[in-house]
Amino acid sequence: MAKNKEKRTPREKRIRFFKVLFWILFALALITGIVAIVNTVSIKSNRAFVENNIKKVNYEKQLIPDRDEDGYYFFTTDDDFKITQITDVHIGGGMLSVKNDNMALNAVAAMLSEEKPDLVVVTGDVAFPVPYSAGTFNNKQSAVLFADMMEKLGIYWCVVYGNHDTEAYSYYSRDAISKIYENKSKYPHCLFQSGPKDISGYGNYVVNIKNSKGKITQSLFMFDSHSYTDNDYLGIQWKYDCIHKDQIKWYQETVKELTASNGGETPKSLAFFHIPLAEMKDAFDEYQEAGFKDTDNVKYRYGKIGEGNFLICSSKYNNGMFDAFAENSTRGVFFGHDHLNNLSLDYKGVRLTYGYSIDYLAYPGIAKFGLQRGCTIINVKPDGSFDNHPENYYQDKYVSVNKKETVDLEHDMAEVED
Repeated sequence: MAKNKEKRTPREKRIRFFKVLFWILFALALITGIVAIVNTVSIKSNRAFVENNIKKVNYEKQLIPDRDEDGYYFFTTDDDFKITQITDVHIGGGMLSVKNDNMALNAVAAMLSEEKPDLVVVTGDVAFPVPYSAGTFNNKQSAVLFADMMEKLGIYWCVVYGNHDTEAYSYYSRDAISKIYENKSKYPHCLFQSGPKDISGYGNYVVNIKNSKGKITQSLFMFDSHSYTDNDYLGIQWKYDCIHKDQIKWYQETVKELTASNGGETPKSLAFFHIPLAEMKDAFDEYQEAGFKDTDNVKYRYGKIGEGNFLICSSKYNNGMFDAFAENSTRGVFFGHDHLNNLSLDYKGVRLTYGYSIDYLAYPGIAKFGLQRGCTIINVKPDGSFDNHPENYYQDKYVSVNKKETVDLEHDMAEVED
């Protein structure tokens, strides 16, 4: 017969339970500590890359912004004003993304050093603190690393938030990251503003371009397009948010204020945010149904929808932002979010443009794709008119610190029609 096990008393059971719990917690703390140390060491290599290799851009005559009494930044020029849009940089900031992060920094620095824009606008997802790709939850490391690089370049820049910049599981909130970007003593070239506290989101603000007579020739509106909706807190169901009604009201009121300060003339404007408007899908659907030909509403400019099945990840909600743009004087809208999409269409008098992305991290194998990687150049004329065009990173004119990676320039877009 099997020998009966001696029964434990309730006290002995409690002691055993707490011993097991102690060793589990100890193991978790040890693993967490090791990961933190490795991440700290990992981020140091890219900080050293920025510190030792990124050089200040040499301008013949760099425009220096000033600030109005209403708190808005503005540039003064009677010449063309050059904007470079960068989007979806996706710096992981952890031990698993060191190489990819370096490639992203390398690409951005190479393009901006050549383009020498008057202003850079980053349309979201500077950070990608997704643990299985980055090995960290620390989104602050990514934001600081990118901001440090921009400060070393000495280029004035704006940024709006994307869905990945402050994930639900990230260590730092939008409020905390905003305080980093608004630190003028450390980042004097960053023109980010948290914006009004009584409306949704962080980073709703405007930067103006004026001529020497003080007239606003172009207003650049920045919006927080938020992250996820309908309890999709982790974003795994792709339920994306959009610009909220109170932000639209803020935009409309700000246009009125700028009009009043501009002698009654409504300034022309451009808008920048991360998640595309629902009208981008409407425009593309109409263009596709017409056999990829222009219609009364749609005019093709350039680019393609490279995401599988012509995917456009806009929100299912629509609060009327496009209509507000059309009713006022916003004629150009720039966003990111869908990394393989780089299409630009005129739709009902408003140009809708996906920026060329940087991303080396978010999609499996995307570091080896190349047709979508680059920047978008926006030239604003003294009369407020504008034009935009894409620039691919793998051109010879962009000389990077480290050797560029080998990519397939057609792989990601091979099955997409012009």
